[in-house]
Amino acid sequence: MQISDEVESRLEASLNDFDAQLRREALVTLNGYRQADAPPADSGIKHNMHCHTFYSYNGYGYSPSYIAWWAAKENLFAAGTVDFDVLDAVDEFLEASKLLNIRGVCGIETRAFFPEYAEKELNSPGEPGIAYHMGVGFCSGTVPAEVAPFLANLREKASERTRNIVKAVNAYLAPVELDYSTDVEALTPGGNATERHVCSAYFRKAEDVFPEESARISFWSEKLNTAPETMAELIGDRVKLEGLIRSKTMKAGGAGYVKADPKSFPPLKDMNNFISCCGAIPTIAWLDGFSAGEKDVDALLDTHIANGARALGIVPDRNWNLSDKELAAKKVSELNRVVEAALKRDMPIVVGTEMNAPGLKLVDDFDNPALAPHAQTFADGAAIAFAHTLLQPLGKGYGSEWAEKTFASGADRNRFFAALGTKARPCCAESLAAAGDSPQSMLAAITKK
Repeated sequence: MQISDEVESRLEASLNDFDAQLRREALVTLNGYRQADAPPADSGIKHNMHCHTFYSYNGYGYSPSYIAWWAAKENLFAAGTVDFDVLDAVDEFLEASKLLNIRGVCGIETRAFFPEYAEKELNSPGEPGIAYHMGVGFCSGTVPAEVAPFLANLREKASERTRNIVKAVNAYLAPVELDYSTDVEALTPGGNATERHVCSAYFRKAEDVFPEESARISFWSEKLNTAPETMAELIGDRVKLEGLIRSKTMKAGGAGYVKADPKSFPPLKDMNNFISCCGAIPTIAWLDGFSAGEKDVDALLDTHIANGARALGIVPDRNWNLSDKELAAKKVSELNRVVEAALKRDMPIVVGTEMNAPGLKLVDDFDNPALAPHAQTFADGAAIAFAHTLLQPLGKGYGSEWAEKTFASGADRNRFFAALGTKARPCCAESLAAAGDSPQSMLAAITKK
């Protein structure tokens, strides 16, 4: 039975509702229509392994269920969620991926203190020693008891930082002031608010306090130190105005900026230990190669590896899609350099667009000349992460004792995981469980499937 556009739109809207039961019911209904229409086979290597959900901040308000549905509808090769400081999306996304039979992977992102680079800036601008860092391939949102306090502390510290930002910015933007619980936490279902939620809340609050547009223009012009004529052009562009609010009030020099204190972030090695204890893959987050810490790519990767990292994460669009062609060329050169360095170390590479701001792409342009030479490498990284997600519950994940004993080299390991992840889907889980321990038998089992 063909679904009407009106019904599909209504169900898709329900996928982003904060009511988890409503999301589940909508997804089951949508999947019923999809199965009746016989979904196509893989259309290629399009994928996005770095999609923030509304459990941290998604620029389009997407839930884990919506992202899974979107990936199925767009016939992506694979999709992955990543949220700041929480694993709230994991169970929902993996269940949705299983229902839709798509390759789904779950991750976490945070900032960590990297002692070896205490004096050097890395991938967090203006914050020496502080590194954005990731874990990829979580199989459950419930973590082992011994590391549960660590995860709780990540959430608590993140909340504390955001609350302090609001407190400072409230004093500066008065009378546009936020109540943290009512105006900020309410914007995300798990209460894990980020700076972007705060910006959105201030945008809304200003409309309440200054309903007349002319008054809002005057207010924001003064507070954001922006010419009235420029503000008049920005006032109707929510994306640009929220970005300006963030840069003027929460970044260096702003009223809500607090210089990064290493004590506010977990040591990198502890973060990697948490990720590994959860059965996931510690993953380096790379920016653009321009910072003091990223200039020496070989030293950076080797130091990360010594601290437990096993994979590399990149957001490629910001490394080539720039109006300044000279700058773009330099960033593409750095992208090529870090990819080469990672491959030399047999590190899988996972990529995506983040989706954590309005206007960001939903899928990378893998046909672009800057990315095309690496497109298969990136697809292999997605396949490896998915194969890990399938095999980790069987004790055979990418970093498992089984993998260490079975493969003579990192290259052999990558070839197997990439091959399995490319051929398999979630429906292969039972076949893999019955296939035995040999890589050949597992590949044969999913081929039959």
